[in-house]
Amino acid sequence: MRDLIAFTHALADETRWRLLRLLFDEPLCVCELADILALPQSSASSHLQILRRADLLESERRGKWIYYRVARARRSLLIQLSETFRAGPASDHVLASDAARARKRLAARAESCCPLPKETASSKPIPSSLRP
Repeated sequence: MRDLIAFTHALADETRWRLLRLLFDEPLCVCELADILALPQSSASSHLQILRRADLLESERRGKWIYYRVARARRSLLIQLSETFRAGPASDHVLASDAARARKRLAARAESCCPLPKETASSKPIPSSLRP
């Protein structure tokens, strides 16, 4: 029962859902997420830890940076929730704005201090048909 409570608690916050939506497409580090959502890094980090404890995220350490992505085991469930509740960028202006800011932030990634995560560099993008 603890897993269910942790899972629902993690999803019961708008900021955490926004973080999950951003992490569907691309692994991002805390500083990138904080920039995109205009949050202090400490707040972004706290939200990420709640999501991680609920087994919603996977992470990869690169030096002092940690990159987060939606856990593969949870993708289909989160996609189904997103579709059921119309909680995706196509139907929500806040999520659409987040996605636009993420594209802009990622375009500047080469000039940022964050190293690219190894798995991202070698993995193929998620097909758009699988993205909510």
